[in-house]
Amino acid sequence: MNESFWSSRSRTFLLLGRLALAAVFLYAAYAKLRQPAMLFALTIDSYQLLPVWAVSLVAHTLPWSELGLGLLLLLGWPLRPVATLASLILLVFFGVMVRAYAKGLEIDCGCFGPGEQLGVKTLLRDGSLLALSLAVTIGAFLRRRSRGILVSSAPEPQRAE
Repeated sequence: MNESFWSSRSRTFLLLGRLALAAVFLYAAYAKLRQPAMLFALTIDSYQLLPVWAVSLVAHTLPWSELGLGLLLLLGWPLRPVATLASLILLVFFGVMVRAYAKGLEIDCGCFGPGEQLGVKTLLRDGSLLALSLAVTIGAFLRRRSRGILVSSAPEPQRAE
């Protein structure tokens, strides 16, 4: 297979992965913004990680942050830092969920609003989203790097003398 085939495939993967992540973040923001912040705060507090003042702060800011991140992913610019931020956020979410599951906490995950029990299914879903986000992040960095290599390895034009 030629290089343009793989280049086309990687661009398609980056586009589809970015749009899938954008949809997830936008839907998560929408689901959280539809409910009172205090209901979301109860879900956050059930993880037993943050002091009360931080629970309230996260409950009021996280949905708006997810909305902004989703919009930036939808736009695709600047992809490298936005994809990196998405991966970091999903890594934190996943780590917190794994910790809660390992402790045996029977709580809502809070990912898409109330009513979704934290369990193996939510861990698999969020782990898959994290893997997708990491792949998009790595792809964004490799795409940029390969572009630079292609430009720098191009033959210099010959000058007419």
